[in-house]
Amino acid sequence: MTGPAPELFPGSITDVLGLRVGHFTDTRRPTGCSVLLCPQGVACGVDVRGAAPGTRETDLLRPDNLVEHVHALLLTGGSAFGLDAASGVVRWLEERGHGLGVGPAVVPIVPAAVLFDLWIGDHRIRPDAAAGYAACEAATHEPPTQGSVGAGAGASAGKLFGIDRAMKGGIGTASLKVGAVTVGALVAVNPTGDVIDPRDGRVIAGTRGADGRPRSASQAIVAGEIPQRALPGMATTIGIVATDAQLSKAQCQKLASMAHNGLARSIDPVHTMADGDTLFALATGSSGRSGEMSVLGVLAATVTARAVLNAVRAATGLADPPLPSARDLGLA
Repeated sequence: MTGPAPELFPGSITDVLGLRVGHFTDTRRPTGCSVLLCPQGVACGVDVRGAAPGTRETDLLRPDNLVEHVHALLLTGGSAFGLDAASGVVRWLEERGHGLGVGPAVVPIVPAAVLFDLWIGDHRIRPDAAAGYAACEAATHEPPTQGSVGAGAGASAGKLFGIDRAMKGGIGTASLKVGAVTVGALVAVNPTGDVIDPRDGRVIAGTRGADGRPRSASQAIVAGEIPQRALPGMATTIGIVATDAQLSKAQCQKLASMAHNGLARSIDPVHTMADGDTLFALATGSSGRSGEMSVLGVLAATVTARAVLNAVRAATGLADPPLPSARDLGLA
C-alpha cells in the first residue's frame, strides 16, 4: 500500500529560464517519453558512460563537429523503437519555424536517448512520433510531474538478480541556484543497479531479498552471490543537466561528464554492461554569467543525484509485474 507523499528535493530543471518540459504517458501500458524544449537554440554536449546506449544525434554534439545548437532533447522509453518519438518533436518544431536554417529548409536538431521498458506489458506498444508530438504539446515552464510518468512510466531499478526482485523507477527533477547561476537536472531512472541515498548509503529502490525488502546488490555479489546474466540494454538511466550560465559546446560536454558523478553517488553499480547511461548538458546563457566549471560541476552532480532520488521517491508501484515503489515499502 502506497505510503504518504514523500518530501522531495526542491526545484526543477524548468527553473532555468527559457526551458519547457512535457511528458507523454501511454495509457495502454507503462511507457512514455519526456521532451525538453529549447526552441531558441542552446549549446549542448553529451557523455555516454553505459555500455548499451540507444541514442540519436549524439555524434553532432562532439565539440569538433559543425552544429552548435540544439532545439529540443528527448528522453524516451521503448528501447530503440522509442527513438521514433524524436520525429514527432522534429515535426512540432518545424511547424513553428524552429531549427537550423539549411538552404530553403529549417531543420530542428533533437538529440535523444532511450531506456529499456519492453518487459512491462505489451512490448509492441512503445512511444512513436505521435507520442513525441504530444509531449511537445504538453510542455510548459511549470515544474514537471515526477515519478511514474513520461520516460519514467515503465522504469525499474535493481534488476541484477532479475526483474521479479526489482522495484519501480521513475523520472525526477531538481535544481540549485548559487549566486546568479542556476543548474537543474531531469533524470529518467531505470538502472540495473540499486538507487541509494548518498547521505547514508541506504538502498531506496533496488534489488529485493527473499523477505521482499531492498538490499545492496553489490554487497550480495561481494559476499559470493552470483546475479543473473544481464541482457544488453535491459536497463539504462538517461537525463539532462541544464544551466543558465554561458558555456561553449565543449564546456557543455565537460559538464555532462561531471554530472555523471551524481549517478555514481546515487546508483550502485552504475554504468554496467547492461546499462546505456547517457547524460546531456545544455547551457542557455540567460544569466549572462560565464560560470566557473568546477563550481558548475559540483552543482550538476548534486542536482543529478537529487533528481535520481526524487524519481524513485515519487514513483508509483506496479502490480504486474510486481514492482513495489519506495513509498509502498515505506522507504521514500
